[in-house]
Amino acid sequence: MTSLLDQIKQRRLDMGLKQHDMMMRVGMSRQQYQRLESKGNPRLDTLELIALGLKSELMLVPQEKLEAVMAVLEGTTTNHSTHDSSPSETEKPLSDDPWRDLLEDNE
Repeated sequence: MTSLLDQIKQRRLDMGLKQHDMMMRVGMSRQQYQRLESKGNPRLDTLELIALGLKSELMLVPQEKLEAVMAVLEGTTTNHSTHDSSPSETEKPLSDDPWRDLLEDNE
C-alpha cells in the first residue's frame, strides 16, 4: 500500500491538476502544498481540506477489515459476511452491495 502523501499526489495527477491548482481548491500556496506533498506531516484539518479539494474522503479502516476493503476497491469481492443465516429476501446480493457487512463489528 502506498503512503498517504503518495496517494494524495497520485489523486491530484489523476485529476489533471498541478500543485498550483491546489491554491484555489484548498487555500494554500503552491510552495506550502509542494512541501506537504514531498515531505509533509499535515495536521488532520489540513488533510480534510486536501481531501475536499481532491473530491475524496478520509476514512479510518480497521486493520482486520483492510484486506476486505481493498478487495472491494479492486473489484475482487467475495462474500465477507460471517452471518450463518441465509440472506433475507430484502437484502441485495453481495454483487449489488459489496460494502454490506464489511465494516461491521462481528464480535
